[in-house]
Amino acid sequence: MLSKTKSTANGQPSDEVASGNENKILIIIILGTLMGALDTTIVLLALPTLTSELHANLSISLWVILMYLLVTAVTTTQFGRIGDMFGRGKIFNTGFVVFTIGSALCGFSPSIGYLIGFRALQAIGGSLMQANSGAIIADTFEAHRRGKAFGFSSIGWNMGSMLGIVLGGFITTFIGWRYIFYINIPIGIVATAFGLKYVRDEKKTNAKMDLIGMLFLTSALILVSYGAIDITGTGFDAFNLSLIATGLMLGVVFLLVEKKVAHPMLVLSAFKNRVLTFSIFASFFQSVGYLAVAFILIMYLQGVRGMNPFSASLLLIPGYIISSMTSPFMGRLSDKYGARIIATLGILLMICTIVIYTTLTPTTNLYLIVLASVISGIGASMFWPANSSAIMSNADPAHYGSISGLSRLTGNIGTLSSFVLSITVASLAIPRNVAFQIFLGSSALIGNISTEFMHGIHTTFFVSIVLLAIAALMSLIRGKEDRTRIHEQHTASVKSVSESTK
Repeated sequence: MLSKTKSTANGQPSDEVASGNENKILIIIILGTLMGALDTTIVLLALPTLTSELHANLSISLWVILMYLLVTAVTTTQFGRIGDMFGRGKIFNTGFVVFTIGSALCGFSPSIGYLIGFRALQAIGGSLMQANSGAIIADTFEAHRRGKAFGFSSIGWNMGSMLGIVLGGFITTFIGWRYIFYINIPIGIVATAFGLKYVRDEKKTNAKMDLIGMLFLTSALILVSYGAIDITGTGFDAFNLSLIATGLMLGVVFLLVEKKVAHPMLVLSAFKNRVLTFSIFASFFQSVGYLAVAFILIMYLQGVRGMNPFSASLLLIPGYIISSMTSPFMGRLSDKYGARIIATLGILLMICTIVIYTTLTPTTNLYLIVLASVISGIGASMFWPANSSAIMSNADPAHYGSISGLSRLTGNIGTLSSFVLSITVASLAIPRNVAFQIFLGSSALIGNISTEFMHGIHTTFFVSIVLLAIAALMSLIRGKEDRTRIHEQHTASVKSVSESTK
């Protein structure tokens, strides 16, 4: 995996031993990332079946997905801070345990309400892992080697997403939807055992929780999400518009509160670093603009082309394969040249992908979607490792957990916003009951309705292009970085502290 450094003989553990431990830790991080990604895509494909078998309506069962995104969006920063306080390895391993238990309970759910509640528990476990994984990589790998490490960790996301697509259709069709959750149990048990052995606590700080900020952020996200989803079921009315308006106002209050509290969720001092600040903004706009494109594309393949969910999803697999193959290489390039150019080119490739999607018609050759998927995979492999490495390499080592959590906070809010936006646009483009039938795979569009739906899809894609253009601008103007210099500064800082305590 990562190359071993030369060994030493000074009585300390050799570099080869250290490198071996680094690789084991990285594998465990990959497993945690794989579990989270697997559960996201696998639930997307199983949603039609569990909606039917649990006798729910789509506007309610959508919360099986949204609850996971909402909980992770709210908790990642705080869980990263808990990792700073009590040990990142300890909190990360706790995440494995909670996620595994939550997965088992999801599989046993007797009703949609129980399933949504247990998804919240599962999300807490996923958030504990997400919030601290980047910090653990930053603790384990030197600044000038983190891009490659983040490249390998991206494999976990791509493999998990790909397996979720493949296994989601197969398990739901031939075994039963409950086993999409049970599949996490053996993985979680093995990962927990290895995590307890190899992922140890490194640095701890005296950080404290920001419960007030967490309350305002939670309230804001819940109100906005619920209001937007209600639009898909009833259309615009005074109720859902007031929910969204109140949520947005609470979001403003949250930002004001963060300026006053002693230990804010948002580590405001971190935004003094230009590279880190614009890297986080790039992550946010990329998430809002891109992460629900696959959802809209699947609706096109099912509703306009008449494909079943499993067959439609198979067209996206080439992109995940390409991304898994190229992520470590792209991460290594970011170590050598910095993140700005590589990450920005990655976003531009994503824009190219969506431009291709704007040409879709009811008779488009499906090979064009495969080509776009490959371009998308290359773009993702360039952006995520480089951008993640830029964030952590420019963070204060004492706040690695908080910054890792902040990075996931912005990404998760972007994902949640992207998903809600795509559902809302799709439901407004055509009659809502027809949109729900399309998503459930029980109806294909014909005639004028198909034309109207294509117009709605194109509108969503154009909005995504604008958001990705903003992300590309944020990425481009982040400034240059020298990973070797950053590593030397961090090493000198740690050495200075060490000598002052002698």
